[in-house]
Amino acid sequence: MREYVVVFLVAGAVTFLLTVIAREIAVRTGAVAKVRDRDVHAEPIPYLGGLAMLGGLASAYVVARELPFLGSNLGPFAREDAAGVLVAGALICAVGVLDDIFDLDALTKFGGQVLAVGILVYSGVRYRFFIQPNGEQFSLDEAQAVLLTALVVLATVNAVNFIDGLDGLAAGVIGIGATAFFLFCYLLTVVNDVGRASTGALLSAALAGACAGFLVHNFHPARLFMGDSGSMLIGLVLSGAAISVTTGFSSVDIASGADGARASLLPLLLPIAIPILILIVPLADLVLAVVRRTAAGRSPFAPDKQHLHHRLLEIGHSHRRAVLIMWLWAALIGFGTVLASLLTGWLVWVGVGVGFAVTLALTLVVPTLPDVHHLGESTGSESEHPL
Repeated sequence: MREYVVVFLVAGAVTFLLTVIAREIAVRTGAVAKVRDRDVHAEPIPYLGGLAMLGGLASAYVVARELPFLGSNLGPFAREDAAGVLVAGALICAVGVLDDIFDLDALTKFGGQVLAVGILVYSGVRYRFFIQPNGEQFSLDEAQAVLLTALVVLATVNAVNFIDGLDGLAAGVIGIGATAFFLFCYLLTVVNDVGRASTGALLSAALAGACAGFLVHNFHPARLFMGDSGSMLIGLVLSGAAISVTTGFSSVDIASGADGARASLLPLLLPIAIPILILIVPLADLVLAVVRRTAAGRSPFAPDKQHLHHRLLEIGHSHRRAVLIMWLWAALIGFGTVLASLLTGWLVWVGVGVGFAVTLALTLVVPTLPDVHHLGESTGSESEHPL
């Protein structure tokens, strides 16, 4: 566990330091979020925060290879998987940088996303099998594995892009999701008494650190936006980490406990479900946006100001409070799912129920109360980049 903490801190510290450089590059290249009607920020804010996050992730990976435990217990396949995710992440980050500077059209950007998924699949990070209710293994053929992997990664990447609408929102939600998935990976290895070094644990710890380091500059009022270079990067890394768990453990490891007894089927599905569950709110927002725009006779990629985070502002939440509310929902869904999948007992369900009640109350009741910490909405908000 201590070496994973080191990975987290390295990713966070390097991202924090590189953010200053990324901001300077953004200003010099003109990668700046101009103020538009649908945005909430009131002054231009530089993009390219994804460059700093990529640097943090890469630094964490390099350091992890040199640590005594991780360096010796991460097998060659695990190292290759992690490297494959980072290479694919570098490509999709580069596409995002070009979009932040030159404002690419949706089709070109989607082509870059597909190419990054191709690199991910080529490196070996893909779904391979499922465990059926009777305990038998169902293996995917090559075409099925590629299509399912592409669907999950592309959905995650674009959902993160859609949620990137308020200062600190995307970085906080993905950071929470990465922390929850790290907990899943770590508890899985402990429960099954297998090697406690895995690609999923390494990538999720590094991703959580990178998000934490970036949030120092990105929380309201933001001094830098991650832009498409960051939102697409962290979406790909989160989904890549989840997929890598299905290749890093055998079906027996995932399906059985240390005593050989078959566990719940929920842990078997979690590597597939975790990116979707963590992003269930933005994914729902994505679907609603497509339906809303299509019904109005507009392109599904045409931006508007009717996303869920905009609705939170409309019902009375301040900028910071709206972000914290969505963080709470991400934490409730992410940690609740992980704990319910690996632990048993009524205390788990009571805790999840209490968390749900508190989060719901904060969402619906607090807007009717005076906000003594309200700082206004004069500056800082991520601008939406469709697709």
